[in-house]
Amino acid sequence: MSRLYTLAATASDVADHFGAGGFTDIAVPSETIEALPGLVVHEANGRRHLRQMHWGFPRLTREMRLRGDPPGRIGLVADLTNPMWEGLVVEPRYRCLIPLTHFANPNGSPGEKTRSWFSAEGQPIMAWAGFCKNTPEMGPVYAGMTMDANSLVHPTNDRMPVLLMPHEYERWLHGSIKDVIGFQFRPPPPSETFIVEHTDDLWRSGKLPPSARPQQALL
Repeated sequence: MSRLYTLAATASDVADHFGAGGFTDIAVPSETIEALPGLVVHEANGRRHLRQMHWGFPRLTREMRLRGDPPGRIGLVADLTNPMWEGLVVEPRYRCLIPLTHFANPNGSPGEKTRSWFSAEGQPIMAWAGFCKNTPEMGPVYAGMTMDANSLVHPTNDRMPVLLMPHEYERWLHGSIKDVIGFQFRPPPPSETFIVEHTDDLWRSGKLPPSARPQQALL
């Protein structure tokens, strides 16, 4: 999947939805791409907390080390057996919920890609199954797990976020590695429950999905 999503909600609304404490005056980014801040709900000492972290774990390959390059970012978890993730995904303490209202995929011809936005009908705030950790290199970071896309999303990308229903939050946060695998490899959510908003906005335009834009006052 692509690396762009938005959260068209206040921090207070997000905290209420997830039953989380924390600083509800956190500024909600207009959009989030890898390396930029996003909001995350994680659990500690039996309580959920709302925090701001940066999207993407540090990634430093052997070639990057030889060149003296700084770490890059990787914000999507697709292969649970990858050495980067295999020790992380088994530990519930690293699980988190990533709030979002829409995720985007590029659509159209190379050089003229536009934004196509996807959201779930009847879910003003969605939860993306994620992992978070405080890293020495970059501080608190998070990444989201992906799965096969449904038929509505597939024309723009063959992967999509693993989205959770409210009754699944506890299982995600406390379940076993078998639960994690089960979430990733279950059938994708039905296309009939999703909404797509194709736009003429260029991929790098920074424009929100039409349904998330403030209503313009009538003149």
